[in-house]
Amino acid sequence: MKQAVRIALLQMDIALGQPEANFAKASEWIEKAAAHGTDLIVLPEMWNTAYSLENIRDIADQDGAKTREVIGGLAAKHGVNILAGSVADVRGGEVYNTTYLFDRTGAVVGDYSKMHLFRLMDEEKYLQAGDGVGRFALDGVEIGSMICYDLRFPELSRTLSLSGAQVVFIPAEWPHPRLNHWRHLQIARAIENQMFVVSCNRVGRTGDTEFFGHSMVIDPWGEILLEADETEGIHHVTIDLGVVPEIRSRIPIFEDRRPELYRQK
Repeated sequence: MKQAVRIALLQMDIALGQPEANFAKASEWIEKAAAHGTDLIVLPEMWNTAYSLENIRDIADQDGAKTREVIGGLAAKHGVNILAGSVADVRGGEVYNTTYLFDRTGAVVGDYSKMHLFRLMDEEKYLQAGDGVGRFALDGVEIGSMICYDLRFPELSRTLSLSGAQVVFIPAEWPHPRLNHWRHLQIARAIENQMFVVSCNRVGRTGDTEFFGHSMVIDPWGEILLEADETEGIHHVTIDLGVVPEIRSRIPIFEDRRPELYRQK
């Protein structure tokens, strides 16, 4: 990946339980974003179904097949990397909340299934938790992916940064009234791990739950490079990966860690 990376965040509303409509909308928006010299496109969490959990097994993507066909096809068509937010997909008889990452050829670089399930939205009743870390190499750069509620677990982002991740991506469906949590947790994760944090949150409403957007891009100093509003839109930002090693050398937190003292006794 080149030092200056142009990112497009697709801050979408999502039609509840209507994967065909959502695939059509995502495809249209990817086409628009790719037309602006974008290096990487990011979608929100569960963009294929939203939280239509009671019938999720019937409408989820089977083994990620449609996601691979449609989104992978668009990545190859436009020569663009796509972090396909996350989708509900069925694998081995279980439904997962899974991120697929496509490179410029449309190949799947890797996938990550959400490991922390959010009880306030009944995820644990319908979904299976993943058991692997979302760590990938894209265009020669180490990156990481978490999904929504994962943001609340600093152990996960620290694991990614210790493995060399320079950017962590967070597709989400994060609702009101927890906007301050959303903002401050991302800033903290960026500062404490000296890496970029890039999030794409949905907007719109499902039942009584309203999702506020505010997709963000935060640099390793904790400075906000982009923060969207609460409406739909495609948001572009360019990040400079060259600042990551510079900042990590100036404040050597990784060398100064004392993990032997952090373990519980």
